[in-house]
Amino acid sequence: MHIAVLGNAGSWYVADLQRAAAERGDRCTRMDYRQLTARVLDPHVDQTPPSSLISAPEGSLDDCDAVLVRTMPPGSLEQVVFRMDALLTLESRGVVVVNPPKAVECAVDKYLCTARLSAAGLPTPPTIVCEDSETALAAFTELGGDVVVKPVFGSEGRGILRVSDPDLALRTFRTLERIDAVIYLQKFIEHEGYAVRVLVLDGQILGGMKRSNLADFRTNVARHGQTEPHAVTEDEAALALRATQTVGARFAGVDLLDGRCGTRYVVEVNAVPGWKAFQRTTGTDVAAALLDSRRSNHCVAPTPES
Repeated sequence: MHIAVLGNAGSWYVADLQRAAAERGDRCTRMDYRQLTARVLDPHVDQTPPSSLISAPEGSLDDCDAVLVRTMPPGSLEQVVFRMDALLTLESRGVVVVNPPKAVECAVDKYLCTARLSAAGLPTPPTIVCEDSETALAAFTELGGDVVVKPVFGSEGRGILRVSDPDLALRTFRTLERIDAVIYLQKFIEHEGYAVRVLVLDGQILGGMKRSNLADFRTNVARHGQTEPHAVTEDEAALALRATQTVGARFAGVDLLDGRCGTRYVVEVNAVPGWKAFQRTTGTDVAAALLDSRRSNHCVAPTPES
């Protein structure tokens, strides 16, 4: 089996996938989005379809058994759209893409993901998204005067702020307005200082991990959050599976937050989830599970809920 990994040079995750592939006698090749080439030919002239419509210097992606998406590097709108279109083209030609491009597109967009989850009946923190500072200030008041401001695109807790002072809120919103950013506000959920990360693969729970941080409301490991194994409850599993299905992902990290109000919220679905801390904490060989799922032909794309 030959697997292409769209990942960063020097990535621990690429190396881990290559390790698991070598143990199984498979090939695992890292490729770079920025070096992709797509060909669209005239069917009236080119009677024999080429073996590859999407390629990189390392070879054809069309010939791979699977393409694993491990990153989406920064780029212009045109570059990002082209990369997603290339993945869609591969998928249309029968190449297994994990995660499917539509799932990646949904999960990386916090507004779209939150809206989909809420529409599916999943509990999400009250959220208001706008583009101007005055509307944002009114939203700040509507959400109780204590909000979390997040970039629409972002991960690992980067760029996330908690704002509870009206003057600081207005200055924050005006700054975001000046740089043409979308202002994404969520009501701050009082909680016990931890969140649960549930890892899902092809409709199965791989395991759970509790992340806590007494010094910061952000529990991300990248923000020095501490981890411990967590036995996933039936309710947590049901929420994680529904959230993953709603986004349309095969492989996802779902973050759950227990509010002091008694509600368990789905706060994020990550369609390019890291597993370094998860693997260290739980002992689960996630790279092996990913490759074994593909080898056993269990990768069946879920249908998003309406």
